[in-house]
Amino acid sequence: MCRNIKVLYNFDPPATEADIQAAAVQYVRKISGFSKPSKANEAVFKAAVDAVAIASAELLRKLETNAPPRSRILEITRAQARAAQRFHREEPS
Repeated sequence: MCRNIKVLYNFDPPATEADIQAAAVQYVRKISGFSKPSKANEAVFKAAVDAVAIASAELLRKLETNAPPRSRILEITRAQARAAQRFHREEPS
């Protein structure tokens, strides 16, 4: 999975439209191979991003779980600790 695409489901607070749109852009960039499409492909690229964002938002609305929502702050802290360990850096203050 692309490292830039983050898990959006079951968080408190829930994922925003901006979070979903950013994930859609990353997905379309990954599968198309373009970080920025040419003028000739710009419309189809944007349409694909919009379609992926709509499908993703619908998926997030329809998923069900019995697990309690995860804390974004706690998950960010854990990710920073993993990165610090992986890259042998000190944890941010």
